[in-house]
Amino acid sequence: MDLEFEYHEEHRMNSRGVHLFTCKWVPLSSPKALVFLCHGYGMECSRFMRECGVRLACANYAVYGIDYEGHGQSEGPRCYIKKFDNIVNDCYDYYKSISEIPEYKGKAKFLYGESMGGAVALLLHRKDPSFWDGAVLVAPMCKISEKVKPPQVVINILTKVEDVIPKWKIVPTKDVINSAFKDPAKRERIRRNKLIYQDKPRLKTALEMLRTSMSLEDSLYKVKLPFFVLHGEADTVTDPEVSRALYERASSKDKTIKLYPGMWHGLTSGEPDDNIDKVFEDIIVWLDKHTTNAAYDSLQSIEPCSNDGIENLTKAASKEKIAPQKQRRSYLCGLRGRRLLYHSDI
Repeated sequence: MDLEFEYHEEHRMNSRGVHLFTCKWVPLSSPKALVFLCHGYGMECSRFMRECGVRLACANYAVYGIDYEGHGQSEGPRCYIKKFDNIVNDCYDYYKSISEIPEYKGKAKFLYGESMGGAVALLLHRKDPSFWDGAVLVAPMCKISEKVKPPQVVINILTKVEDVIPKWKIVPTKDVINSAFKDPAKRERIRRNKLIYQDKPRLKTALEMLRTSMSLEDSLYKVKLPFFVLHGEADTVTDPEVSRALYERASSKDKTIKLYPGMWHGLTSGEPDDNIDKVFEDIIVWLDKHTTNAAYDSLQSIEPCSNDGIENLTKAASKEKIAPQKQRRSYLCGLRGRRLLYHSDI
C-alpha cells in the first residue's frame, strides 16, 4: 500500500539568536513514532539525509532534522563548533518542542545519529536519560581510535592557541569524502552538494570533537537506552572497534550491534544500492520492534495506581521564535521491485 507524506522546511531562532534550519518528512496518516536526525560533521539534513527521511517516512515514521549552527542552511561561521554543548542544547530544545505537540502525545521518540551525530545522540541521551525510547547509531563517533588519536603533547600545544586562532583552518586531514563513500557516483553527488563543508577543520572545532569523543569514551557505561549500532567493517573514518566498545561497555539491557563486511563509513549514502537497501531494512525492522515495545510500556504505565505513583508533567515554555514556513511538498512513496520510489505531486 502506498503511503503519502509531506516535506517541510522552516527556520527557528536558538537561544543565542542564531537562525537554524529545520526540516521534516511527515506521513499524512498518524505516524508510528518520531525519529530525530543528528547529522555528521560538516553534513546537513535536507539533501544529504533526504534518503533517510524519505525511507523512514515511507515506513510511517515522522522524521525531523536540524542543521547545527554553522552547518548546512543554518547561520554561523561554516563548520565552526565553539562549544559542542551548543549543538546538543539546540537539538534538545527543538526535538523536545516537537515531542510536546499534542498529536504526538504517547508516541515513541527515537534518536538517529550518523558519525559525529552518534555522539550528539548519546549526549542527548545523557542530558535527559529517560526521555528517549531508543537510538539508531550509524558508524558513531563515540571513541577516538588509537590509530588517529594525536599525542598528548600535540593536544597541549593546540589547546594553548585555540582561543587565539579558534577559526583557523589549520588542522591537516585526508579527503574524508573519498574515504567514506564507496560508490563513485554517490561520492561525486555528495561532493557537488555545496551545503556540505569540504575544507580543513577549524582548530576549535577539531579540539571540541576530540574532547567530546574522549569524554564519551570514558562514560560509555552510562549509556542505558535501547540502541542499535551499525558499522561497516571496512570503515576507515570511524573505527568499527569504536562501535564494539560502545556495545560492550554500555549498561543498556537492550542493545544490538551489526557489522557489515566490506562496507565503508557511509552505510546509508555511499554504498551500492543493494547494500543501502539492506541497511535501511535492518534499521526499520529494529525501529518497528521497539516502537511496539514502547507502545506496550506506555499502556502498562497508565494502569490505575495510587496518588503516590502519579507524575505531574509540565511543559516548558519555549522562547524560540519560529520563522514562517519556507517550503512544503507532498509526496507519494511506493515499492517497485526492490527499489524505493517517491515522487512529488507538484
